[in-house]
Amino acid sequence: MTKIAIIGCGVVGAAIAYELSLFPHLQITVFDAKSPASGSTGAALGVLMGAISHKIKGRAWRLREESIKRYDTLIPELTALTGLHIPFNRQGILMLRFAGDDIERWEKLAHIRRSQDWNLQIWDQTQLQQQCPHIQNERVVGAIYSPQDRQVDPVRLTQALVAGAAKNGVEFHFGVKVENFVYNPANGSSMRRCSSFQVEGAPFEFDWLVIAAGNGSTPLTASLEQPVDIRPVLGQALQLQLDSPLGKKNFQPVITGDDVHLVPLGGGQYWVGATLEFPDAAGEVVEDAHLLAEVKKQAESFCPSLANATVLRTWSGCRPRPHNQSAPVIQKLPSYDNVLLATGHYRNGILLAPATAKTVREMIKPYPRP
Repeated sequence: MTKIAIIGCGVVGAAIAYELSLFPHLQITVFDAKSPASGSTGAALGVLMGAISHKIKGRAWRLREESIKRYDTLIPELTALTGLHIPFNRQGILMLRFAGDDIERWEKLAHIRRSQDWNLQIWDQTQLQQQCPHIQNERVVGAIYSPQDRQVDPVRLTQALVAGAAKNGVEFHFGVKVENFVYNPANGSSMRRCSSFQVEGAPFEFDWLVIAAGNGSTPLTASLEQPVDIRPVLGQALQLQLDSPLGKKNFQPVITGDDVHLVPLGGGQYWVGATLEFPDAAGEVVEDAHLLAEVKKQAESFCPSLANATVLRTWSGCRPRPHNQSAPVIQKLPSYDNVLLATGHYRNGILLAPATAKTVREMIKPYPRP
């Protein structure tokens, strides 16, 4: 058995654990200092912007395309395996177009998507009003509708991934601290191999180590003398309750405009978010209530009915953003031949989790032992 240790059990770590659990010759153990999805995953809105993004080639598009396709099979697969309900909105994403937007850029993207077998529709104002009469803003001149993009509940998804992986034999240890890494040169080469760490004073040995700890990845990699600079960017959101659903009851896509998302939850409830708050000069990031109020105000500006909603709760979390490096970071840790990084997804952790898991699995092939 090839032993794999995964540090971090947000959606990315959980997705990796589940993907690897499909290979019975792998022995997988996951460690997290907290409970599943208690970090940036728990603060996410789960909006899966694939076809509607302007990424059209290279790794950026490949990861999105692989993930969106995988979600349509992954959700029913997990539901059948675990019996857990995972809220999954298949009604697409609607991006509002405002006066002055570059329509030619959208037309070009729609043409590219057709060539890639993806459906991206450009709506004028009449089409938008027919489908979404609750959108009322004189600046809105139409919309882009992506019926194949999705939205998923990040916490429920992560819980299902953990439950599914556990059914397949993965061991999980929550509320534990990983420390005292042991590493040596690999087979006499200049590369290093990490062979073990300590958990609650006891050694744990492995063949492969996957670091999927989000903002916790920096101190872990520093302990391996190869620090990866991941910095937190805070996002705030709120949950609203209305007396009845907005617009048509049978058409409830995610609506996004000016980088503000309106996510339907059913029963007249909606998530609205999110802010984008960067650290100060000292590296600290603190919630700004004014920014959250502005997000709500902005959502109300294109959907006035939201002004009558009751705020059920507000929450926040820090997204892991790589510094001086493209997001996400999916690669071997420099100087190590058996330590993999799957971190720094910034605002796309939920979106890219399935493709990240697949990439990690392919990097581990052919599962060599030291």
